[in-house]
Amino acid sequence: MAGEGYFFPLTDGAIEYAAPQRVVRDGDRVVIEAPAKRPAGPIRGVLAFGSQGFVLEAAPGTVAPAAASAAAAGNWLWIALTAFFGAVLGGLILNVMPCVFPILSLKALSLAKAGDDAGNPRGEALAYAAGVVLTCLALGGALLAVRAGGVAVGWAFQLQDPRVIVVLLLLVTAIALNLAGLFEVPAPAFVNRASARGTGGSFMTGALAAFVATPCTGPFMGAALGSALILPWPAALAVFGGLGLGIAFPFLLLGFVPALRRRLPRPGAWMETMRRILSVPMFLTALALAWVLGRQAGADGMTIGLAAALLASLGLWWAGRRQARGLSRAWLPAFPLFLLALAAVVFVRPAPAGIERPSVAGAEPFSEARLAELRASGRPVFAYFTADWCLTCKVNEKAVIETEAVADALRKANVAVLVGDWTNGDPALGRFIEAHNRAGVPLYLWYKPGSAEPEILPQLLTQAMLQNLAGANR
Repeated sequence: MAGEGYFFPLTDGAIEYAAPQRVVRDGDRVVIEAPAKRPAGPIRGVLAFGSQGFVLEAAPGTVAPAAASAAAAGNWLWIALTAFFGAVLGGLILNVMPCVFPILSLKALSLAKAGDDAGNPRGEALAYAAGVVLTCLALGGALLAVRAGGVAVGWAFQLQDPRVIVVLLLLVTAIALNLAGLFEVPAPAFVNRASARGTGGSFMTGALAAFVATPCTGPFMGAALGSALILPWPAALAVFGGLGLGIAFPFLLLGFVPALRRRLPRPGAWMETMRRILSVPMFLTALALAWVLGRQAGADGMTIGLAAALLASLGLWWAGRRQARGLSRAWLPAFPLFLLALAAVVFVRPAPAGIERPSVAGAEPFSEARLAELRASGRPVFAYFTADWCLTCKVNEKAVIETEAVADALRKANVAVLVGDWTNGDPALGRFIEAHNRAGVPLYLWYKPGSAEPEILPQLLTQAMLQNLAGANR
């Protein structure tokens, strides 16, 4: 805020001491406006906010105009509209991304039932959309609130905490066992009162789809969410709502266009077989979450998470057996096991920071200092930013970056590879990622020798793309 800060220069003759200053926050930047004497070297000083002070150093140079400056100049409405439609399109594409497919399998059975006009397809579609949009708004609001507190975080920031991964592991395991037929989920009384046609379940499915979709950043989505972080908060929330609308759009079409519903297979006995088949991707998702937990919290954390999943599974099996016998209050005896399983989050802690282990031969951990050194030497640089919980990142790495053909092309072109691991939310990486108008990972940057700015590559890579870039630098 203006007037709350004051800059005390330590460099002699840096600014006009008696002149008034203006200190304002411009997005995630703090801008100090004061008449300068243009010293030949860096400017050092202390920036004071109330009882707090920050020692800083700034080098002379040209400051690139920030998106926030354009917004302040009156262009924020255009930026917001562009980001909103980009988020809608990104959310729509997200439906075919591998990280969302397991949740789509949950909705497949409901969509098949919606082909029967005796049901409530429009109500289910609206409830699903409400669950998706409200969850995206809640996650976006939490992200903006955390950032307002001065923490450099981005989209999917909650997955940087291994305790959240434990909760997701328990949830996905329960869903997989439900699809496998181990137990049935009874509708709570308040859901039955709110809607006698099961829209409460559609709402929860939509909320789950949005929550699990956060590790992915597809085409259009990265730039849209990056723009949201420098917009006024009402416009930023509209962008996050647009992401949810894009995710829910296919189901809204099926709910409101009868011709599309008639193309779905008719409900029948096949649905039970399909339900069992659809449990497989959910079990695979649980396996992937256990791997992520091991990467974040070490072997001990992964063991605690697997033990919690086993305990919850025993409770679900017990409840399922009681349901099969027609007993009333089938869930009551198993409830303490669920509480014990959830209590596992108390004992999970991030593993101590260890040595970076880039998986590409010859790659180095990313740092801005190393990047500057490599660029000064005239070498082309490929810098990519990833996280263990980002499924899109892992697909790109295994299918493209780590392949022998791409590694050989990078080596022959003398391309330096820098890897930024954002699994546990490194604040320095977060600020660097945001400086390139991205709200999270993946981010792929290609630095050509002599070029002032990097080329930002798409979120979905191909081997030919990287081979062509490397070939152009030979």
